[in-house]
Amino acid sequence: MAVISSGPIENNPVNGTRPTTQVLVKIINTSAVSAATVLIQGYFLNGSRTLYVLEQINVGANEVVTRNYFANLNAFEYVFTTSEAGAEDTQISMWGRNAAGQLTTSHRLVSEEHLGAE
Repeated sequence: MAVISSGPIENNPVNGTRPTTQVLVKIINTSAVSAATVLIQGYFLNGSRTLYVLEQINVGANEVVTRNYFANLNAFEYVFTTSEAGAEDTQISMWGRNAAGQLTTSHRLVSEEHLGAE
């Protein structure tokens, strides 16, 4: 089991527009035989830490799963908990998307960059 965090991400408006309005999460299980389970927790950071996303996903062997979540917030954080036999072969990336659906490079986190990643 691994617990991986994005850490707090600031998303204040710039010239009246937030850099990120959606978060795209991509989960890849590279195990040829074992499934993994990923618990996704998204928090709104507004002076307190408020849970607003809670989803558990089963990711089969050699499967890729994509999820989109609301992120039109001043600050947020995502925590991913992996478990089951395929957890060691599971990689997670997180990307911000602006209102036009384009990727926000300043809010891009790949497996090796997440806090707690080995």
